[in-house]
Parts: sequence; C-alpha cells; structure tokens
Amino acid sequence: MTKLDWIAADWGQSHLRVWGLAGHSVVQSAQSGHGMAQLSRAEMEPALLELIEDWLPEGQVTPVILCGMLGGAKDWIEASYRPVPCAPLGKALVQAESRDLRVSLHVVPGLKQTTPPDVMRGEETQIAGFMALNPDWDGVICLPGTHSKWAHISAGEVVSFQTFLTGEMFALLSEHSTLRHSLGGWDEAGFAQGFDESMERPERLMARLFSIRAQTLLHGQDTGYARARLSGLLVGAELAATKPYWLGQRVAVIGAKDVAQAYATACARLSVPVTLHDMADMTLAGLGAARAYLPQQHRPQAH
Repeated sequence: MTKLDWIAADWGQSHLRVWGLAGHSVVQSAQSGHGMAQLSRAEMEPALLELIEDWLPEGQVTPVILCGMLGGAKDWIEASYRPVPCAPLGKALVQAESRDLRVSLHVVPGLKQTTPPDVMRGEETQIAGFMALNPDWDGVICLPGTHSKWAHISAGEVVSFQTFLTGEMFALLSEHSTLRHSLGGWDEAGFAQGFDESMERPERLMARLFSIRAQTLLHGQDTGYARARLSGLLVGAELAATKPYWLGQRVAVIGAKDVAQAYATACARLSVPVTLHDMADMTLAGLGAARAYLPQQHRPQAH
C-alpha cells in the first residue's frame, strides 16, 4: 500500500470524516458519528486517533489538517475567526499540541462578518476547494446544509456571506412539531408548490406551514407531497431573502447530493445559472490547498 504523508479531516457537528493522502492521492478514508456535538473536549483527540492511528507511518510526524467545528474557544483547538472580506484561506494554519507524537495538528480558521454579524467554520474550506478548482471565478456560492450559507465571491475573496437556519428548521419541524404526523417520503410536485408559495408571499410562511397539517386532516394529503412542500416552503423563504445575492449572478451549489439538488432545482425555477458540486470533493480540495500553508518542517514533499 502507498505510504501516506498527510491526513485531511473535516469535523462537523454530527460526523468526523478523515482521508489519508500521498500527495493529492487518497489512499485511506474513514468516518464516524463522533461529531463535535457528541464529544467533550477530552474525548476529541481519542476520537480522531481511533480513525487514523492504524494509518500512521513509523518514524515520521504526519501532519493532520483539520477544518470544521473544532476551532471554537470552547472546543478542542481554538482558531480565531478571520474577518471578511478576505481569501477563504489565510496564509497560516493554527497549530496545536497532540499527545500522540506521531502527528502534528493544524486547523483552518473560520470566517466572521461584523455587520451583519455572522460566522462560518468548515464552509470556508469548501469555498477554497471550489476556488482552487475554478480559478478567477466570480459569483455566489450556496452551501446548503443544517445552516446554509450564501457567499459572494469576487477577486479571489469572500466579500460577504449570510447564514440561514433552514436545514435545522426542517429537522425541528419534521421531527418534533405537530407536522411530523403528516410527513414521509418525497414528491417533487410538493417541493415546487411550497417553493413557489414562499417566493410569491414569503410573509405567509407561518400560516402555510400549518396548512400542511390542515391539508392532511381535512383532505388526506399524501405524506410525500407534504414533506416536500415543507422543504419547498423553507427553501423558498430562504431564496426570497437571498435575492440580493443570486439576482443577476451565477451560482455554484456545494453540498450533499439530495439537498444540493433541491437548491439547484430551486435556482433553476428562477432561471438562475447554477452548477452542482460535491461537498466532500470541495472539502478535500480545500484542505489540499491549505497544505501549502503548513509550517516548513511539517510540509510533505510533493508527489
């Protein structure tokens, strides 16, 4: 097996994903459900080592470049936010001590915006990966997920961004509200209806959310149609609010397959030029770009 010389890691709230690389070639990969939300600070390094320790070559210190939710002041390794406008990656990573002498740890800092106040951790690496693969690209990047982001990109910098609680709201409503009794499956026609309703009258969102339950009780609405309509209503409200971002722009959507496709479909309904890009691919490309900023003594040789 090819000997790896560095490790990339993406640590979100619910999952930890790691890749072992030789240069730009992935030779190992693994993931676990040990996200930041499930771990105490003392449990974080053991959770990482559980996935990667069998990969570590003897007789060398292997750099591990990490992005995601681990950089907060109360998390494992504090990596202060960088203010926008700025390039998605700074020219230095935040280095941390490890109890395991076989690895050196390096964290990609997140970004912050003072007015209006906003923050991101992890998405800056996906943006950096997209920009590394698409140099000189200007436009808007949409990163749907639990907390979806819209970022304006110009001249190689993140100029501004805005976060929406859309994914978390969908999870709360579909799993913990009265609407949960009406939902199941997926019907694209329901998504289109909900999206169009919110784009036309976003101020009616709260009333239309309850109408999902009423339609079920009074007319036996199909659960797949209802679930997709709920998603469409929320995504429509988000796109109504982000009109200053996407109007007259080209949009790149970076995300997991199903949710990214829903946003691409929404953009297409508005005749917005849109391209789809895989979240894992962009994250890995971004961590690869961050590798150039390792301290010299930890920088692997190019393959």
